[in-house]
Amino acid sequence: MSSPAPSSTGGAKEKKPLEQITFRFCSECSNMLYPREAEDENKLLFTCRTCNFSEPATSTCIYRNILNNAAGETAGVTQDVASDPTLPRAIKECPACHHPEAVFFQSQQRTSETGMKLFYVCCDCGNIYQ
Repeated sequence: MSSPAPSSTGGAKEKKPLEQITFRFCSECSNMLYPREAEDENKLLFTCRTCNFSEPATSTCIYRNILNNAAGETAGVTQDVASDPTLPRAIKECPACHHPEAVFFQSQQRTSETGMKLFYVCCDCGNIYQ
């Protein structure tokens, strides 16, 4: 059993930039081309559903779904929370307008490194600060 060859970067995994996936259009009738496998040749083609024009695919990737799962600490917080009578209020001067009153709430992120962060929303200008 052979072991993998050592990499020149000392084991660090290099990340290739993601290639851009774009729509392809038929050069004959300008309709969109759709991916199709040529089973006899075992190749990926882009084919027009209207005029049956085909061209070989330059890449094997036809779709990429990138999910952004990093929610910000103040996700969903708007300036309107300052007028919410159910939120607790504090005497904390706003750094933007120097208004003395603000509502406050705890960070929305639930990770081990966040800890308990309090965010303040100015009751006058709606500025969000810590």
